[in-house]
Amino acid sequence: MAKILIDADGCPVVGETIEAARKFQRDVILICDTSHEMYREGAETITVSKGPDAVDFVLVNRVKKGDIVVTQDYGLAAMVLAKQGYPIDQNGRIYSEENIDQLLHGRHVAKKIRAGGGRLKGPKKRKPEDNELFKVKLEELIRNTVPE
Repeated sequence: MAKILIDADGCPVVGETIEAARKFQRDVILICDTSHEMYREGAETITVSKGPDAVDFVLVNRVKKGDIVVTQDYGLAAMVLAKQGYPIDQNGRIYSEENIDQLLHGRHVAKKIRAGGGRLKGPKKRKPEDNELFKVKLEELIRNTVPE
């Protein structure tokens, strides 16, 4: 059966993901680096050495067709889509072939602005309702990806 992998470095919805996975009897794998190491009941943890994109590479090498991946990284989401997985962010946005190019382009433009000394507004403060919305969207995604 498909599993749920979490890009766990800084992920605010680990608990909600484990709860939803338990409800649908899905295995959960947390992948984090040594500076974000965490262990949670109901999930396997894989800890990797610190390094640029180290977690991303381990995660994308483990993802299989039909797996769900929780990440806020657009680049990782694009790689998951290429492997026919289902990436979702911490706000419940499901990445797709229809939105990934625009998101990657926006990331590129923002990087150029920052490199030129510009500043961009950060994300708004997270509220408990954001976690609940994520859980609703994740459960919907799990129901829609259950193998027949």
